[in-house]
Formats: sequence, C-alpha cells, structure tokens
Amino acid sequence: MTTSVPGNDFAVRQATRADLLDVFRIEHASFAQPWPFQAFERFVGGEGFLVAEQGSLIAGYIVADSVPNHGSALGHIKDFAVHPDFRGQGIGTRLLQRTLSDLGMRGVYSVKLEVRESNDTAIRLYQQHGFTHRRTVPRYYENGEDALIMVRD
Repeated sequence: MTTSVPGNDFAVRQATRADLLDVFRIEHASFAQPWPFQAFERFVGGEGFLVAEQGSLIAGYIVADSVPNHGSALGHIKDFAVHPDFRGQGIGTRLLQRTLSDLGMRGVYSVKLEVRESNDTAIRLYQQHGFTHRRTVPRYYENGEDALIMVRD
C-alpha cells in the first residue's frame, strides 16, 4: 500500500533491497553512530521497514517491529530518520503515523523508542503523537549521551 503525503508528492511504502544504499546514506547523514549496513538488511521485507520516496529519491525511513507480551504485543521503533534536505516537510510525521497505524492493525497498542536527550525536534514529534517520557538511560549512546525512553500506550 502506498500513501501520499498531503501537500507533497511523497509516498510511503515498504522498503526493498533496492532502497538500502539510500537508507544507509540517510543514516550516515543523520547520526554520529550510524547503524551498519547489515542491520538494515535484516529488516528488508518486514512490515515495519518503511521508506518515504519522491520519484526515485528516498527521503526518509523508519524501522519498527513488535514482540509478543503476555497475549498482546509491544512495538519498538528502532531507527527513524529523514534526509537533512527533506526535513520540515511532514515526511517524518507521515512515516510515524503510518508505522503507528500499521502496528495498531497488528494488535500493537504500546510502542516504545529511545531518543537522544538532545534531540529536541524528535522529542517534540514523538510528544505530538502521544509518546511520553518514561525514564532516562544514562550514557546509553556511544558518546555518553543519555537516552530518553518514550512510550505511547
């Protein structure tokens, strides 16, 4: 299923193997400690690995999964980024909305994520979508920065 981003000609769809190099480039443009290429390869074909594209350009991606938990399932947003050239256009919002919708259709109603304490833009986005700060993990990232654990029930 492909969904257009309102006001833009971006579409959100499942990631394919052909998208991996673009996703990997966005990862490196977005994070000081990027995931290795092989980490993305593991998620190709999974329902929770989505990309936003405009024509042949990949503008952003999100990786999420779910795990069984006492008869229900818990969702986890593992990685999420929009290319710096495409930020501020609603792409991150659309990727997050689609992921939350897809997880909900699979019976997942509680979703968690980790975010750098200094990433104010991402924290605001998550708060706008019902995530709340549950706890802080000191020195979670390789550079010693704390992570905020945020949850949406």
